[in-house]
Amino acid sequence: MLALLLVFAVIHSGGAALRSYAEARVGARAWRLIFAAVSVPSAVLVIGYFLAHRYDGLHLWNLQGVPGMVPMIWILTAISFLFLYPATYNLLEIPAVLKPKVRLYATGIIRISRHPQAIGQILWCFSHALWIGSSFMLVTCAGLIGHHLFAVWHGDRRLKTQFGDAFDELRDNTSVFPFLAILDGRQQLPWQEVLRPAQLGIAIAVGVFWYSHRFIPLGSAAFLSSKLEGVLS
Repeated sequence: MLALLLVFAVIHSGGAALRSYAEARVGARAWRLIFAAVSVPSAVLVIGYFLAHRYDGLHLWNLQGVPGMVPMIWILTAISFLFLYPATYNLLEIPAVLKPKVRLYATGIIRISRHPQAIGQILWCFSHALWIGSSFMLVTCAGLIGHHLFAVWHGDRRLKTQFGDAFDELRDNTSVFPFLAILDGRQQLPWQEVLRPAQLGIAIAVGVFWYSHRFIPLGSAAFLSSKLEGVLS
């Protein structure tokens, strides 16, 4: 699992580091498509392997029967999605719709945390580690959180290189830790920027994921079966 996460991290963060160089040679849209063509399959492989092995290793705890655990896990997961997905749809980098371009955002979820994807991933790992309780899950969480902590540094470094003083101003008026800049007065939180129609899409996604969890055992079995067939062939 760590090897798969390392490969994904190299592809994802490496692709981000090469972006300026690559766009100057093949164009922004072409590079975005190349990046997606490599990054998305690697992410699918990591997710499929995780689903197939999430209970492997030592079983360190089992809290699944504790009263209130199920709603707590879903609440934490829903909150993690509220951090994860606004960072994604703010990018607006679908090549067929808008020319891909790195943008500096200082509104919405960025007022709460400058790196919402890292916060969302940490919350997701915490909730799922509580539920699953396996050593494999802890290794997965260590890899995911490690990559996102690196991405915090790597992302700030790239934005500083590209935007200079404008990024310095953003960094000084925001925080990585959620709500810290709001609590110490550096930032405001207009509700109009947070309660957006797109949040309804996140709520729907949470519902779809909740419903689809019943099919995870079948998907895991199919993934293992395909791996076995590949080995035997």
